[in-house]
Amino acid sequence: MKRSFLAAFAIAFLHGGTVMADQLDITRTLTDIAAGADRHDWDRVRSAFSDEVTADYTSLWGGEPSTVAADDLVASWEAFLPGFDSTHHMVTNHTVASKTELTATAEADFIATHRLGDDLWVLGGHYTYELEKTDARWVVSSLTMTALWETGDRGLVTLASERSASGN
Repeated sequence: MKRSFLAAFAIAFLHGGTVMADQLDITRTLTDIAAGADRHDWDRVRSAFSDEVTADYTSLWGGEPSTVAADDLVASWEAFLPGFDSTHHMVTNHTVASKTELTATAEADFIATHRLGDDLWVLGGHYTYELEKTDARWVVSSLTMTALWETGDRGLVTLASERSASGN
């Protein structure tokens, strides 16, 4: 009886450790996207995505979700984010909503601040992520951004893109 209890406890402990390790790895992946983008560390950002990504920004820009090569998604961010004087994508309240051995759904809240000169564009909302487990780590295969509010000038994105393209 005692041996059975200890075996059951050990299995539960090890399983719980795996669950916690997966949650930590998933949170790290989501952090790599935001922190990497703010630091213009595009390799770090790219490493957080599967080779193909479905990106849904329709709550902000309209249109339809698109499935693109991760390299193209990261390149699109690289084309405008460096045009801002600074950005800060604060992603918090990470929650793993569901998980199997090889897939997971995670959610997080965000406030994204974009500064160009004295002007700001600040956006708040939440993300829903679909992730896949690879040999190396958890990677994002789909992200849906739901904008709940914004303040400032959304037109700064165009100015930042132009500034980035001109090398300033």
